[in-house]
Amino acid sequence: MAIIIESHQNKIFKRIKGFAQKKNRDREGVFVAEGVRFVSEIPPEWEVELFLVAKAFEKENDIHNYETRAETYLLTDELFALLSDTENPQGVLAVCKKQKEAQEVIWKKDAPFFLLAEELNDPGNLGTVIRTADACGADGIFLSKGSVDVYNPKVLRATMGSVFHVPIFQNADLEEVALKLNENDISLYAAHLKGDCYPYHLPLEKGCAFLIGNEARGLSDEAAAFCDRWVKIPMPGKAESLNASIAAGVLMYEVVRQRLKEPLGVNK
Repeated sequence: MAIIIESHQNKIFKRIKGFAQKKNRDREGVFVAEGVRFVSEIPPEWEVELFLVAKAFEKENDIHNYETRAETYLLTDELFALLSDTENPQGVLAVCKKQKEAQEVIWKKDAPFFLLAEELNDPGNLGTVIRTADACGADGIFLSKGSVDVYNPKVLRATMGSVFHVPIFQNADLEEVALKLNENDISLYAAHLKGDCYPYHLPLEKGCAFLIGNEARGLSDEAAAFCDRWVKIPMPGKAESLNASIAAGVLMYEVVRQRLKEPLGVNK
């Protein structure tokens, strides 16, 4: 049975309101998933602390599955709107526990494929990168210090739930990751305007990783030096560079292309 909240002085309401700030999310080790689709993407094994639903949502939807999974609170539409990070709230959110991914697991995979990013600052870009990495079957994402928080509401919305599907390691030391890649015979390629080859010429069926840089500055010389080779995306037009998430997508989909066993449209 859902517990009704009718006042913005309610301690649960005030606590959830505080999760808009990173320091509060970090202190409690939680994040907020908002929206019907995002909440529906939460895996069964993922720990959910509580659900909040608006009265208008409850009238149109069966909330029994929420109530049986975790403590559920029913709010007036006005109160829910005060908690929402969107202009048109859908009326449901979940407070989820952050999961700490174990790196040992990903290194044991056969021909793993990773994405590394140095100081990726734009929430929309990072969310898009995570969603694309999920679509491409990436085995993990490493984000350097100075990157935007994965649990920023704008990042989470842009992932469309993919944050639940790809191991993400924040505040990574890129030099340490590069050394670990080398130990496991995984090639690290830098997306760089001074690259000496195109991604189509790389042996990406083997274990590999791409490193992309900051939206405005690109890769630092220090980070680029960790890589085995610099790779350039061909740009026959007049643009000098690509958006970071687009560049990441081009590179990741070349991995997918090379690893496809049976492309669509090929007659047997």
